[in-house]
Amino acid sequence: MDKFRIMVQFLQANQESFMNGICGIMALASAQMYSSFEFTCPCLPDYNYAYGIGILIVPPIWFFLLGYVLNNNISVLTEEWKRPVGKRRKDPAVLRYMFSSMTQRALIAPVVWVAVTLMDGKSFLCAFSATADLSEFLNESYPILSKKELVKFQARIPCEDVFDGHEIISIDAATRYIRCFSQACGWSFLMVITIVAFLIRAIRPCFTQAAFLKTKYWSHYIDIERKLFDETCKEHAKGFAKVCIQQYFESVSGEIVPQSQLPTKKGKGKKDDDDGEKQKSDEEKLLGIRKEEDMNKVLWNWHLCKPALMLTKRAEDMNGHAHLDTLSLSKECNHHTPVKTTAVAYYSKV
Repeated sequence: MDKFRIMVQFLQANQESFMNGICGIMALASAQMYSSFEFTCPCLPDYNYAYGIGILIVPPIWFFLLGYVLNNNISVLTEEWKRPVGKRRKDPAVLRYMFSSMTQRALIAPVVWVAVTLMDGKSFLCAFSATADLSEFLNESYPILSKKELVKFQARIPCEDVFDGHEIISIDAATRYIRCFSQACGWSFLMVITIVAFLIRAIRPCFTQAAFLKTKYWSHYIDIERKLFDETCKEHAKGFAKVCIQQYFESVSGEIVPQSQLPTKKGKGKKDDDDGEKQKSDEEKLLGIRKEEDMNKVLWNWHLCKPALMLTKRAEDMNGHAHLDTLSLSKECNHHTPVKTTAVAYYSKV
């Protein structure tokens, strides 16, 4: 259990490694689910195809959607797509990069399921046993059957316990024939997926290296900015709650206990200095925001009008948090000052 916890902590330290680990676990889970899945073909001409194709398609769709659900970046992508423009423009290339990165990871488990299913051949046998051309395996000495009766016999091929036409058709030969096609489709599917993945991962950055690096950088920036903002909000909420509770107990103790009965401090020792520094650090965590209305305005302004991606002296001063005027921030988000243009004329002496 301790080793598993250490592995989880290591994966959480690196977001990319964590997501790759999740994709690997989902791929192994899909293969394990297929091996433990009880495949029961209905062996009826009207239902064999729907059941076999359903086993081949429906679980991959479920794994694909589950890959999006387990990916933490799906909320980041949605927020970046739906947020107001404000002072920071949206880059469609960054959104496409984030979406393609999530899609590539979400496709791992469905690809494994489809490949394992085709290699096994059970669903392929159930889906196409009734419609496959198996005239080569029919007993020529047996009276010719009608097309409808032959379809019924062939639909029972996946079910050896209920198949009663051994004298009409060789079930082993027919099963191997259909499974051979299924495995051929499986290897072809893996080859196509491998070639497409190679083209996407290897060749695409060679042609658009500058654009690729730009989109990769800003996608990482969006993810890191959100994490740092959440951490800052948690630290502020922790400091806000601590100071609020301390002030409450101090006010209550002042009302209940008379001032004359309060213990007097004889001197300031090392413990008092540590408490003072700790209280000062708690005050610094508030970043100058000490009211509920101010905090609500800050959060609303962050959603409505994120700061521009330009580090200036003014931004450094604001990051110092000496004083925060939320009203001015909201006015800046809602009001854009027009840029004054001046015309300059040059006259030549020639």
